Amino acid sequence: MQKAPLGTTARTGEKCPESGVWVVVGTPSTTAPIAKNNTMPPYSGKAVTWKLSSYA
Repeated sequence: MQKAPLGTTARTGEKCPESGVWVVVGTPSTTAPIAKNNTMPPYSGKAVTWKLSSYA
């Protein structure tokens, strides 16, 4: 099974394509561990784009 490459992006509400540490693109930013197939969460009550920064 091939992993999604680091730098892969996913939006709030989409299924997480890869387990790992995800960072919010933009400011304010945060990081969160998100497991594959979980729904990508909002941040600060807003829909955001998440970027995969490292594998779990």
